[in-house]
Amino acid sequence: MCDLTNPIYRNENAARKHLESIRWPDGPYCPYCGSVDKIQPLKGKSMGPGWYTCNACRKKFTVRVGTVYERSHIPLHKWVLATHLMAASKKGISAHQLHRMLGITYKSAWFMAHRIREAMKDGNPGPLGGAGKSVEADETYFGTDDKGRKYRKRYPHLHDKRRRHMKVVSLVEHGGLVRSFKVDKVNSDTVQDILFRNVSRKSDLLTDEAGYYRMLGAEFASHQTVNHSREEYARGFGIHVNTLEGYFSLFKRGMKGIYQHCSEKHL
Repeated sequence: MCDLTNPIYRNENAARKHLESIRWPDGPYCPYCGSVDKIQPLKGKSMGPGWYTCNACRKKFTVRVGTVYERSHIPLHKWVLATHLMAASKKGISAHQLHRMLGITYKSAWFMAHRIREAMKDGNPGPLGGAGKSVEADETYFGTDDKGRKYRKRYPHLHDKRRRHMKVVSLVEHGGLVRSFKVDKVNSDTVQDILFRNVSRKSDLLTDEAGYYRMLGAEFASHQTVNHSREEYARGFGIHVNTLEGYFSLFKRGMKGIYQHCSEKHL
């Protein structure tokens, strides 16, 4: 739980020292040349606290350099609080909410949110799972067509053909990370391509009994399924896709409550 009375969220020097302790636990190093031995703190009021100089490359730096906080005039303690809020909010947090909580403009909050999300990306993700590990795979549909499906079946002449829903295929490693993919079609080619590119073949694969998961038993260490049409949602110990069902619930509530204007280009 976030303790908003913590000085790192309210005081600039406390936030700076907090980040220095995380980034430089053994003392500062130069983010430009990597030098460790020739670093000196700059003294005097002109630069302010937290500035260092590297006698090897003759460059000045702070703990912000080389991070998403670099070249920003927003106080560091507000960056620290925004990072914590975005990482700790299960359903996400909007730029408008950051704007209200941090006391900054909406434009600045939008800028911060995008930078922090960019920093969260894994630039070179490895495969999920591995020997002795389980990976769930499932799909969901979100959007206009997610509502009133039975009503439109009864009254098809009222169905607006322009309406469509977003299709998402997700993977989650038990006790690990989750990955989601927006797809145009949910079929065997799409689903199997996502699985083969993102899941270790040594994993135990867990799915429901949808047709596009068939014939995967030979591709992975094992392939266990649950039959939702027979109201089977778990079998034995750990054979289920309930982790993804819970994730989809949070994902949809976040999309509906936070990202109501999420267009195609943002997906």
